[in-house]
Amino acid sequence: MSNFEDAAFGAGHDHIFLGAAHKDNERRTWMVISLCSAMMVAEIVGGSMFGSLALVADGLHMSTHAGAMLIAALAYTYARRHASDDRFVFGTGKLGDLAGFTSAIVLAMMALLIGYEAVSRFLAPVPIQFGQAIPIAVLGLLVNLASVWLLSGDHHGHSHGHGHSHGHGHGHDRGHDDEHDHEEEVHRVAGDAGAFTVSIFEDGVPPVFRITPETAGANLTADAVSVTTIRPDGARQTFAFGNRGAYLESADEIPEPHAFVAVVRLPDGEHRIEFEEHEHGHDDAHATLHRDHNIRSAYIHVIADAAVSVLAIIGLLLARNFGWVWMDPLAGVIGALVIANWSWGLMRDTGAILLDMNADRRLAANVRGVVEKHGDAVLDLHVWRVGPGHMSAVISVATGDAQRSPGFYRAALKRFKSLSHVTVEINRVRPVL
Repeated sequence: MSNFEDAAFGAGHDHIFLGAAHKDNERRTWMVISLCSAMMVAEIVGGSMFGSLALVADGLHMSTHAGAMLIAALAYTYARRHASDDRFVFGTGKLGDLAGFTSAIVLAMMALLIGYEAVSRFLAPVPIQFGQAIPIAVLGLLVNLASVWLLSGDHHGHSHGHGHSHGHGHGHDRGHDDEHDHEEEVHRVAGDAGAFTVSIFEDGVPPVFRITPETAGANLTADAVSVTTIRPDGARQTFAFGNRGAYLESADEIPEPHAFVAVVRLPDGEHRIEFEEHEHGHDDAHATLHRDHNIRSAYIHVIADAAVSVLAIIGLLLARNFGWVWMDPLAGVIGALVIANWSWGLMRDTGAILLDMNADRRLAANVRGVVEKHGDAVLDLHVWRVGPGHMSAVISVATGDAQRSPGFYRAALKRFKSLSHVTVEINRVRPVL
């Protein structure tokens, strides 16, 4: 016997899943378009007036640059204006990823064109007018640097998380300096033996407790310490500790989710501290979850153009001063390879989001753990991204408790701040006697 009950919740259940910096990124992108357009007009008009074909050519190149930026800007504007349009079932949060994927294709085409032109010049060298080419390359670099500055910030797509893994065993060889880089949450306790930090460590290893001295002279022995976790359902687990030199570490791993009251027993008595579930901001998956791929694509465009300008300047200077004419097309080949690599990374990341791949498996595992910790079973679970910093989940739960409503699971899952839209399906099953 089973029946079904559905419930959903979101950000006011309005399906608006735009990134936190959406308006700011939109403004920055339009500013870059204005800069590139002004430069384009100045180069084309100036080149036409002074008979400089190279200046006109660079102005036309700048027009393609502005066109690529226009893709990102229009995506921001359209997504914002249609954020409440109910024709978009899960909002317009993915429009930036679609624009990023389109820009990645444009970048790939640019790489192919630059590579083709460079190979052609290897096979059939052409005379270079250094007096015009070098100043134009420098001018283009300055414009690109200004564009980079306008688009710079915490949302251009670089991962600020901790990506290093130490590859050691279960905590026996990791140094004290690594702890604060990879702690999920840190609490401080003080007693007769001194002041200590209590934290959860899980950099590439199963999560464990660590107790670390904070003051000179603070000292504890492993057999004088224990931690007992008390979870919301009343379940308790006691952790014994071992000495790791600069700190004490629990012998057993901590089950997910990491939301509980921890009773820390020190020689002077008990200290109660509360841990809340976090979404592990040091993971690449977490960085990808919050990454705005639209501003990232715009940023990559200007960085790629700046890189090509730098390589062009180096190649032109070496060709002029040492007669190494082959340096100019070689710089083009290197630039094409760099752009192709960036294009592939952007295409891979945005394509995965457009195909609803689950980029944060730990979040899915934590959601499953929260639901199943009460003895229920998750029959089906889907977690995917619907916008920068916004995840959606569909969960099918089998429970024998007739009192558990969708609101019960909804309340339990609100600890995950990135879960902006959740649908819960409840299957009532007869308890086994």
